[in-house]
Amino acid sequence: MRHRSLLILTTVITTGALTLTACGSRDDKGGSDNSSGGTTVVIGVDAPLTGSLSALGQGIKNSVDLAVQTANKNKEVPGVTFKIEALDDQAVPATGKANATKLVGIKDVLGVVGPLNSGVSQSMQADFDKANLTQVSPANTNPSLSQGDNWGKGDFKRPFKTYFRTATTDVVQGKFAANYLFKDAGKKKVFVVNDKQTYGAGLAAIFSDEFKRLGGTVVGTDSVTVKETDFSSTANKIKGSGADSVYFGGQYPEGGLLSDQVKKAGAKIPTMGGDGIYDPEFIKASGEANDGDLATSVGFPVEKLPTAKKFIADYSAAGYKDPYAAYGGYSYDAAWSIIQAVKAVVAANDGKLPDDARAKVTEAMSKVSFEGVTGKVSFDQYGDTTNKQLTVYQVKNGAWVDVKSETFQD
Repeated sequence: MRHRSLLILTTVITTGALTLTACGSRDDKGGSDNSSGGTTVVIGVDAPLTGSLSALGQGIKNSVDLAVQTANKNKEVPGVTFKIEALDDQAVPATGKANATKLVGIKDVLGVVGPLNSGVSQSMQADFDKANLTQVSPANTNPSLSQGDNWGKGDFKRPFKTYFRTATTDVVQGKFAANYLFKDAGKKKVFVVNDKQTYGAGLAAIFSDEFKRLGGTVVGTDSVTVKETDFSSTANKIKGSGADSVYFGGQYPEGGLLSDQVKKAGAKIPTMGGDGIYDPEFIKASGEANDGDLATSVGFPVEKLPTAKKFIADYSAAGYKDPYAAYGGYSYDAAWSIIQAVKAVVAANDGKLPDDARAKVTEAMSKVSFEGVTGKVSFDQYGDTTNKQLTVYQVKNGAWVDVKSETFQD
């Protein structure tokens, strides 16, 4: 469910540092006074809340909501009440851009968590940067978002100062997957497929380069189209290639169908993918038994992290309809990083938000450091997470089971 805009508030109390309009909105970049004399700060959320990826999007939204509830309950930032404004991007870049414009226009928004998709993020970054509005994605993995388009040539340049993420990049994930498939699974001949999207194509390219560097062979490549369901042509190519495995760069709706159709074509080989296929829906999409299929995902299994026990218990107690899914812990940590940045800005300004609150929050983000749900949360000079923990999952008896976790050194 979307939350209503929080721009218009009720009766306000004027403090010395605040200039208020008649409706109670601050005449600056964020932080309306509320009726109790405190300040309201909104954390925006952008994710696919409907459509085929809504299982992930709802988990993102709910986890941010839980962080906000926790901050308010514990009075994490004295005098500040946090609220969320959740918008549905439907995994469509144009919709994400429109949502970015809307969030920028809500003065109380001092940070945004999201989006899920790297391609959607590309459409939003410039708008957030122009407005000095911090963005923290719990799921984007495309390297160019933080390191520039020429990162593959060793030319690293941060495009947008407002962009951060709690998920590690595909540079790490793709190499990690290739190492596991070649060394641990013993596969030497892989057929690589991607969905032609920013995330999928990028991840597949990084995987392929590393697999070949290790000594493996990419016996064939192909691409599929998002939202199509007949991949029999690709499946037949895979069957005829002699591949001992498939690597798919894309999301679970297409990935599950591809795995199903490859097996129906007679190629009884595992399909591997990145965090985009790590979801129960991938398994459900296949009519064939897909035990043995593999996926990598950022971080360690949340359920096995001592740091996540409270998050899991609190999420359950909150009674959310949807599970926190693959990115719940990273979404909570993304929201908490914004909350900590706001806390630092308020503490440095005598307990009040400054007039240039958005810019100050962005500056404070680079210094954020805390023990979060997913482990140590901090950001490097590009806004990337310093946490490079990853896990390989395998389908066993119709469910994802973690088979290897490590901190990867790229």
